[in-house]
Amino acid sequence: MRPSELTELYKERNKRHNPIIIKLTEKTMSKVKNNIAILGAGGIATKMAATLQQMKDVNCYAVAARDLQRAQAFAKEWGFKHAYGSYEEMVADPEIDLVYVATPHSHHYEHARLCILHGKAVLCEKAFTANARETESLLQLAKEQQVYIAEAIWTRYMPFSTTIRELAHSGIIGKPDMLTASLGYPVANKERIAKPELCGGALLDLGVYPINFARMVFGTDIADIQSHCVKNEYGVDIQESISFRYADGKMAALQATVSCANNRQGIISGDKGYIIVDNINNPHQAAIYNADHQLVKIYDCPPQISGYEYEVQACIDDLRKGKLEPTAMPHAETLAIMRLLDQLRAEWGVVYPADRETAL
Repeated sequence: MRPSELTELYKERNKRHNPIIIKLTEKTMSKVKNNIAILGAGGIATKMAATLQQMKDVNCYAVAARDLQRAQAFAKEWGFKHAYGSYEEMVADPEIDLVYVATPHSHHYEHARLCILHGKAVLCEKAFTANARETESLLQLAKEQQVYIAEAIWTRYMPFSTTIRELAHSGIIGKPDMLTASLGYPVANKERIAKPELCGGALLDLGVYPINFARMVFGTDIADIQSHCVKNEYGVDIQESISFRYADGKMAALQATVSCANNRQGIISGDKGYIIVDNINNPHQAAIYNADHQLVKIYDCPPQISGYEYEVQACIDDLRKGKLEPTAMPHAETLAIMRLLDQLRAEWGVVYPADRETAL
């Protein structure tokens, strides 16, 4: 029995409350490998493919690119069974259980929508879409079609992110009041970063990580936001500083840049010490210091494949349960962050062609 059929069976048992079906479904689905497809064959698709190869519950099933030869080369290199020269052809394949959308930000709406209209569950790369209007439309369509969709902001699904949040509020650093987070890579000259038509800029590519880090640790009750940015010759942001003031007095100072490399650290400060997270983009270590700046303890991330496996596994688990959105990154949070990104871009005067479109 296919996973999609088992999902329908699971939904039906929710209506009937039949314990026999519950037991049969969960037992059967635990033995099923899920057919994963990748839409797009660029750099991030390569990282996902390398991860999928090492996952137990996954079949590297299909990949699609606009160029069939490119798709075939990708499939051969990473062990995918099928290669398609068009996205439309791939999403029509009835054997696919989950599609990972790995195209530029500017195309996420179009490609995720294509998957939904073909009844395919979607794991869509961050930033979820170009703007909140596209996100609202996409989430509404998924709801109407009863199709699962999740944003692939990988840090939200990592178990170590939960560990960091728990440490921050455990009392080990006292009362946490201040947070800083920064992420930077020298990638300003890449076309997908430099051009507004590809929804480029530091904010959607890197800035989402400090923002998510702050919201994961300090929550969402943000009373005020102040920010500044520097733009390139095409009018997109290449570096920015963002400050959150929370209703309870906490503050978060965030930075993102595509102009230079930086330490990628997140620091959570309390009245009895602080936590230094080595890399907010893929944390491997959290070091605890006391108020005298003496190292107290180091917490290491458990062994992992790449970190991408957690978002994929979350989708698989959700589909087995008949869910339509992830617990780690609910649709409401995806939409809230897209609205925040829109607000920041409006203040900076960063405009994408997708912002000018009047209808979807």
